[in-house]
Amino acid sequence: MTTSSSSAAGAGRRREHLLVTLPWKEPREQMDRIRQRHPHIDISFLQLGHSKASYWTDHEPLPPGTFEQATILATLHTLPAALADAPRLHLVHLFSAGIDHVVKNPIYGKTDITITTSTGIHGPQIAEWALVTLLSYSHRVPRMLEWQRDRRWEGLPQLGPVRDLVGQRLGVLGYGSIGRQVARVAHAMGMDVIAFTARERPTADSRRDAGYIVPGTGDADGSIPSAWYHGLDQAALHHFLRQDIDVLLVSVPLTAQTTHLLGRAEFDILARAPHHAFISNISRGKVLQQDELIAALKRGAALDPSSVGPGSGSGAEGAASGLRGAALDVTDPEPLPAESELWTLPNVFVTPHISGGGVSYVERAFQVLEMNLDRLERGEPLVNVVKRARGY
Repeated sequence: MTTSSSSAAGAGRRREHLLVTLPWKEPREQMDRIRQRHPHIDISFLQLGHSKASYWTDHEPLPPGTFEQATILATLHTLPAALADAPRLHLVHLFSAGIDHVVKNPIYGKTDITITTSTGIHGPQIAEWALVTLLSYSHRVPRMLEWQRDRRWEGLPQLGPVRDLVGQRLGVLGYGSIGRQVARVAHAMGMDVIAFTARERPTADSRRDAGYIVPGTGDADGSIPSAWYHGLDQAALHHFLRQDIDVLLVSVPLTAQTTHLLGRAEFDILARAPHHAFISNISRGKVLQQDELIAALKRGAALDPSSVGPGSGSGAEGAASGLRGAALDVTDPEPLPAESELWTLPNVFVTPHISGGGVSYVERAFQVLEMNLDRLERGEPLVNVVKRARGY
């Protein structure tokens, strides 16, 4: 563990000790920037080991006293196992947007220590993932890649119908930072956007994004959706899902309330003709009842492609139902077992929980940390504070 310190603490100022633990080498540019801007903070960095497959796996035992002096902890997933291990801790910053991996830790469940997240940093890359998988489906990219591998020059009759996104409706289930950036890009491509949130957003001020925003992205003022829906019960959710949704983005946090939020009843609504919705899940696999999702996708795979989507003229009563397709960056469980039918369904994209990765991840995550260090120093409210009562 590397440590730097300064004797420049001002009169009456709390002597802070920032401990940063990450499963990769010290990001020197970002760490040096903090040292220069906050000379009164003692700073330590600890690199954690990880498997070749994931940064999220368990690491080797930590050195004794790792958290003893820390007043601020910035980490991906490593928290003290016992409260006595971190007697001075008052702030935890997570280099992740979700918190489901820390809710069983006593820091979360048995203290009121402030926890902040890196919500807002993932919008650009996840939005691009959502659109590239959707466009790959609608433009039949896998089929064209197959032709290329086989050196076959085929034509439009062999490709099948291609329906662009103009006029289609995107339903964003969870209008947070990621949902707002997907909405921004989709709206630019001609889609109508509607939003669903847990709490009502009746005023312009209530629809604003108060968290961290990557410059030039998102929907800061909440002006993109043509309609807003809200609620915490099934009736409210079903009302939203019945709004002729063509593409559903699932971007809610995983909580006790959102576990298995979408099951057979919800998929039956989305699977109705002519829309036969496409589902994009960048939330958590447990938000969906996976067996019911597979059943709806199998029905959708059997549909005539020309009968799917707005303008297809297939909305007659009694028309076949099914989900046209899905893009899943998250599954239940993870890793997805090799025997899962999701791997082989022709209308499904599966990726191994990597949509949020990108070369800007570290820089943006540290920007949130630095923003809060600045606010802490000025005595201002922090951004991206976890509200334990709501679970995120």
